[in-house]
Amino acid sequence: MFGLVVRFDLQPGTVGEFDRLVAETLPLIVSAEPGTLVYTTHAVEGEPDTRVFYELYRDRDAFEDHERQDHVRRFLAAREKYMVGPPRVEFLDFAGGKGVPGDAK
Repeated sequence: MFGLVVRFDLQPGTVGEFDRLVAETLPLIVSAEPGTLVYTTHAVEGEPDTRVFYELYRDRDAFEDHERQDHVRRFLAAREKYMVGPPRVEFLDFAGGKGVPGDAK
């Protein structure tokens, strides 16, 4: 499996619009991306203008497929107007845990 964590620091007053963009995109990720195993979005306690995404893919190829999707490309382009600087992205190699899809080891 292959994963990442993305932190978005948003311009004050834009979080509602960013959240709507996410809400429009998420159903398409769910319905059109079988290799996307987990895709969760989180508000950060005490930081109202921050969002964190956790993404887990079957493998790196599934992540690359995700990045090529039209709905993801639209999201990536549209998010720019809400952000303060680039997002912080941490790429993850799965090492084990509870609550992961399938027989992950």
